[in-house]
Amino acid sequence: MTVETFLEEAGWAGAARAPLAGDASTRRYTRLQRGSERAILMEDPDGAPEHFARLARYLLGLGLSAPEPFAEAPGLLLLEDLGDGVFAKLARERPEQEDTLYLAAVEALVTLHAADPPDVPPADPRYFTDQASDALKWYLRGLGAETSKTDPVIAELGEALAKHAPQTDVTILRDFHAENLIWLPDRQGPARAGLLDFQDALQGNRAYDMVSLIEDARRDVSETTRQAVVRFYLDATGVTAAEFETAMAVQGAARNLRILGIFARLAAIRGKPGYIDLVPRVWGHLSHDLTHPALADLAEVIEIVLPRPTEAHLQSLRSQCQTPS
Repeated sequence: MTVETFLEEAGWAGAARAPLAGDASTRRYTRLQRGSERAILMEDPDGAPEHFARLARYLLGLGLSAPEPFAEAPGLLLLEDLGDGVFAKLARERPEQEDTLYLAAVEALVTLHAADPPDVPPADPRYFTDQASDALKWYLRGLGAETSKTDPVIAELGEALAKHAPQTDVTILRDFHAENLIWLPDRQGPARAGLLDFQDALQGNRAYDMVSLIEDARRDVSETTRQAVVRFYLDATGVTAAEFETAMAVQGAARNLRILGIFARLAAIRGKPGYIDLVPRVWGHLSHDLTHPALADLAEVIEIVLPRPTEAHLQSLRSQCQTPS
């Protein structure tokens, strides 16, 4: 079905169109406007928009603010437009709002974690080690290092995950960060945090999305906000601080090791060197995670075998780009 036919059948033929910035995937987003009404067109010919729609309805059923699906067809989805109140933009313009925004996001997490997960695959320790292993090879390859050096890192990471964060009992949205959250102040409670980019949701550990939120690859979150949102979550759920902080460190290490490789891959095969500018922040998050005693062995191995991203290393990663950004 063509886009034109889809929009005509959905009642949006002739709507004004404005392209929106996409994410790291090949999906395309277009804002449609018809008088005072707006909607979002998602084009994802190689993906599964119907899965996004199913998860959106699941989240809406919990009282959370996902974009409501209006119409769907193979590769196409028409969605509610949640607006332009992106958390990252608002926090940059009004830093005093950061606590309010992030607490609303964690309130949504509390609601999500209180519900039975939908039918999605588990993100168990093996899943995270496989993901990190595949991704890190891009990081090492971009530095001209031997990719087999990832083996001891992955072995230690797997042991830490299995010991300290093996649970897969809640829904994790996986890209739960300030670029994917929309401020909806006219709504109440957890619905004030509009949710985007959740099509890759899995059943995983409750610490994962918290780490995704406060160890953001694209922006620095203040220490005051970090402490406030973790305390809010602990008070709301009854999870013990020591258990949760250990899980956050382990899940954070897994996530940040994977992101190092993902950013190297995006630069190399998608021609996006801008992602390399984010690598030092990701390494900083990883270094913070590795200070936890539960990760002492992993920290020791990483210190030996994984190159720190010096300026020379960053330039090497940028040089891998096949096309201009």
